[in-house]
Amino acid sequence: MKKLIVLMLTLVMGSVSLMAQTPAPKDMPRSIYGGMWRAGHVQGIALDSERKYVYYSFTTMLVKTDLQGRVIGTVTGLLGHLGCIDFNEEDGRLYGSLEYKNDAIGKGIMRQEKSDKTLQDGFYVAIFDVEKITREGMSAEKDGIMTTVFLPTILADYKALVPTAKGANTPHRFGCSGFDGLTFGPEFGKSEGRKLLTIAYGIYRDKERSDNDYQVLLQYDTRHWAKYEAPLSQDNMHRNGPAKPESYYFVYTGNTTYGVQNLEYDAESNLWFMAVYKGKKEQFANFSTFVVDGSKAPRKEWLQGVEYLKKGKVLSLLERGVRDAQNPEIYGWRDDIGAKGLCAIGDGYFYAAYGTKSKQGQDCDVRLYRFVGGEKQGFERVE
Repeated sequence: MKKLIVLMLTLVMGSVSLMAQTPAPKDMPRSIYGGMWRAGHVQGIALDSERKYVYYSFTTMLVKTDLQGRVIGTVTGLLGHLGCIDFNEEDGRLYGSLEYKNDAIGKGIMRQEKSDKTLQDGFYVAIFDVEKITREGMSAEKDGIMTTVFLPTILADYKALVPTAKGANTPHRFGCSGFDGLTFGPEFGKSEGRKLLTIAYGIYRDKERSDNDYQVLLQYDTRHWAKYEAPLSQDNMHRNGPAKPESYYFVYTGNTTYGVQNLEYDAESNLWFMAVYKGKKEQFANFSTFVVDGSKAPRKEWLQGVEYLKKGKVLSLLERGVRDAQNPEIYGWRDDIGAKGLCAIGDGYFYAAYGTKSKQGQDCDVRLYRFVGGEKQGFERVE
């Protein structure tokens, strides 16, 4: 009996100790420097709050540090675009968007990496076994760190020819340039239940078409993805993946430059944050931050300006912030926060990434913010 009591006390004290070691969101470091790297600019960040690691996507490499910015390891060798990333607490792995395409972005990456390879167009979810990232310069292809799942729906929309005001065979359904934003959350309209991988399209900036004024979000159930996961050989890219998503969703925001750069779900508020590079169409307010109200169920309605799809499941924006005078259903902010990385850490606090470029490469500074959702200001810096 005494041994049982001692064991129980040990477990309780261990739990208390662990809780004591984990800072409250408001007490997290105000800034974390992710280092300077010879790679593309920072695209996304993620936090493993239990093990106290931060992850950074630098377009063609992944960096892992502790909360003091000390480098634990890096993953290199990618010739595609590694974008938004999210840590999945349910399986302890890191998920990221990974694009291979022969457009201006893809060609720029090949020049940056000094590669003359010709790669197939393809869109994948990259899944990193982060416990194996223990040193710098680990290979994405050879060190058993990363598997990938192919998403054929995105490739089909990317390659599609559709009728628009520009002509009968306009490339890229919905203006799809691939995908970037990625996060885990519940089905839209719910706050609980199964957690789905939600991805957001990249969308080309184009002022001459009207079918690109929605953000496009797809949800996938990853619980049975083990049958699709495979290491990625960039010399022979596989095509293993789910035939289609659980569902398509649309958010009317007006056209943005390359769609949702970072998508982040905040479970406590049931809000979905979309950080974008603002658009150029004069008939829209062109905000840089939009927030989807997760408490409102999707509604089936006609899609404005989309000639080839009659109806879609449309999500509602949070009715806070600045209201678009010409499009009263659109609300947003001009904070310019989160397009290079956004991570919810609890109690309304977020980390946002900022990067600078120099002769030495690209760096990242992660800064602490609080979402206030004011009439003019969405986020405020925590000093």
